[in-house]
Amino acid sequence: MKILVTGASGFVGRVLCAELVKRGQAVRAVSRNSANLTGCEAIKISGIDAETDWTGTLQGIEVVIHLAARVHVMRDEAPDPLSEFRRTNTAGTEHLARCAVAAGVRRLVYVSSIKVNGAATHAGSKFTETDAPVAQDPYGISKWEAEQALRRVAQETGLEVVIVRPPLVYGAGVKGNFAQMLRVLAKGIPLPLASVRNLRSLVYVENLADALIACIGHPAAAGQTYLVGDGEDISTPDLLRHLGAALAHPAHLFPCPPALLQLAGRLTGKADQVERLLGSLQVDSGKIRRELNWIPPCTVQQGLQATAAWYRTTKGS
Repeated sequence: MKILVTGASGFVGRVLCAELVKRGQAVRAVSRNSANLTGCEAIKISGIDAETDWTGTLQGIEVVIHLAARVHVMRDEAPDPLSEFRRTNTAGTEHLARCAVAAGVRRLVYVSSIKVNGAATHAGSKFTETDAPVAQDPYGISKWEAEQALRRVAQETGLEVVIVRPPLVYGAGVKGNFAQMLRVLAKGIPLPLASVRNLRSLVYVENLADALIACIGHPAAAGQTYLVGDGEDISTPDLLRHLGAALAHPAHLFPCPPALLQLAGRLTGKADQVERLLGSLQVDSGKIRRELNWIPPCTVQQGLQATAAWYRTTKGS
């Protein structure tokens, strides 16, 4: 089987490609740069939209794993962010799918986002695949629209589409808020988060790669949507404590009323960042476990320790 991976040089793509090669799969790695991915056939493209030329790139491919996307950023400087997200994430994805059909591709595994379900869950509840989508930001909206476009292509052509919605992905090379937490812990900065009582689902990058590989060939996966997670939800304070211990820089947490932190977030224009620290977001990954017999190969503890080890090695903390 020959597999094409888009976004191959990215955070998830590198791990996925390495694991596919390790398992003896032939991989054609598509990215915006000429990153050297050992054992892969590298293809460089300038970007993904409705005009991307996939001629030749899809030749001989049986399965596409579509990771490439315009990702969420804290300060989006585009005049019309939704249009920019739609150009890559929605129109680009549908165009890729239709080109894949024309090239004889059998299955497309699409990495969407839990943002399609929404931004937060209430106490005692978890997102599931049957929930009505409540995408709230341009990124989530574009991902939901891409899912709908893929369903149309599948219905019209018979392409086997598998959709995977991960929550926060972490591991070696992680960026964004997770990397910021590592930096703060390494510096020993006290944090006013001891009073937070939330639960969040995470997925270790190697667990996500394993889940995507499970979606490649399993007959039951065709036409399905799956939420994936490590299966061990964790509060923000406990996450910081585990990371601090793994970094050998214990977390210094002190109590502060969450309502006061929310007020501070609104006053400083960082309400969304604060809410991600205070709020809950849990996913039920039971469906992929039942239907594909998928079990995450790594525990949360193993994933956090590996992430901390990478940070210590690369940042010298």
